[in-house]
Amino acid sequence: MNEELIRSALGVLDNSYAPYSHFHVAAAVLTDTGNVYTGVNVENASYPAGICAECNAVAKAVSCGERKIRAVAIVGRDSQGKSSGYVSPCGICRQVLREFSVPQELKVILAKDVGDYKETTLEELLPASFGPESLG
Repeated sequence: MNEELIRSALGVLDNSYAPYSHFHVAAAVLTDTGNVYTGVNVENASYPAGICAECNAVAKAVSCGERKIRAVAIVGRDSQGKSSGYVSPCGICRQVLREFSVPQELKVILAKDVGDYKETTLEELLPASFGPESLG
């Protein structure tokens, strides 16, 4: 499963729109229903208006009626197409993933390539998180 998700993310990486940072990111999320949704980062001249790959993939899943994410794979490349390391989700993306997952169950796959990845959980990346149940 990890390798399939990584392949899905790598398959859309070239669609990333990163004319300012030149750092291209793609993500693939696996939902509870077994569907996979992909997303890429989409930068904007007004920097805060950009969209992260993970948020893009989650938004696509939610817009298709999904409500639970089981795993996410994230890949990234610089302007020369080289991996500079494992790409971890930013704080906002971690919170968005938290909204649609169980932190200790959500697998987060940080990949350089299909055969080179690390696996962690959202709970490890976002301990003591605030989620829907926190609102009573």
